[in-house]
Amino acid sequence: MKQLLQDLRTHEIVVDDVPAPGCSPGGVLVKTVASLISSGTERATVKLGSMSLLGKALERPDLVKSLVRRLRNTGVASVVAAVRTKLDRAMALGYSAAGEILEVGEGAREFRVGQRVGCAGTGYASHAERIWVPGNLCVPIPDNVDYDSAAFVALGSIALQGVRVAEVKVGEHVAVLGLGLVGLVTAQILQAAGCTVWGVDPDPDRVALARELGVAFATSNSKFISESDLPRAGGADAVIITAATKSNQPIDLAGQIARDRGIIVVVGDVRVDVPREHYYKKELQVRYSRSYGPGRYDQAYEEKGIDYPQGYVRWTEKRNMQAFLDLVAARKIDLNRLVTHRFEIARATEAYELLTGK
Repeated sequence: MKQLLQDLRTHEIVVDDVPAPGCSPGGVLVKTVASLISSGTERATVKLGSMSLLGKALERPDLVKSLVRRLRNTGVASVVAAVRTKLDRAMALGYSAAGEILEVGEGAREFRVGQRVGCAGTGYASHAERIWVPGNLCVPIPDNVDYDSAAFVALGSIALQGVRVAEVKVGEHVAVLGLGLVGLVTAQILQAAGCTVWGVDPDPDRVALARELGVAFATSNSKFISESDLPRAGGADAVIITAATKSNQPIDLAGQIARDRGIIVVVGDVRVDVPREHYYKKELQVRYSRSYGPGRYDQAYEEKGIDYPQGYVRWTEKRNMQAFLDLVAARKIDLNRLVTHRFEIARATEAYELLTGK
């Protein structure tokens, strides 16, 4: 089968013929119909994968600390061998897809062959013709949702989790900083929840699209307070940051426009040096939203299928995925406007050349 990979030694992105995965217990084997290239996330992934070891160290100091700990515990030879092994492997790209079940593994009784499903997870919902996905990272697609829209399932659950962490209520005013894919989906979820949305992004085209999607006020000028209804509302009840930047500007702006005791939710990869003046005087809360929701990064949940009881954890990542697709089915979210290009898997490298500006 064909799969899109990045060679970590040469940094080259290739479509390679690789063996198809088998169907392991606890999951399903899926024939991929559509997989989503999330422009911001995957551009960053490819950029990091293309860096030298020094470049990666500067970009990810947390990994350097982990490496130093490993050096102390296992020695230089072990670490060098591990790095060489890593470089000799190719990295699978993609994390959000949709397709049809070909085979059901033992223990995944809720699924059936021929069922349409949305799939999530790095290393699972890859850009490949066949994928094996654990049961807790796979949900049925409603009958009136097409494959293109269902392929947004991972990205949509990220947006939905950010809204949940913000604890917004009907009638509240919420600012979304960063109108990329996650930001535009977040804005639509907020509107479906009965909130008034303000959007900010430096790209005029994204601002224009946000307006077309019904965002009450969208601008590329961060100094927009006097132009909007912010003064009348007393500031934003919540600010959801979906931007990706090394600048501290989003967290600074969020503090300026939030109301007294408002909530700031960090979804995107931004610098968070909290300026004391606004955050202290307004007693603002800063919260992080962890990807798809509860269960994310928990091996027992994602790989072994051990669910959290609904009475204790109402919205897990799988339940977020299903809730997102239900919103799409109810026509509360328009995803067709967010799709810019389509490529056959054999031409997937062209998509990444477009993405990286080549």
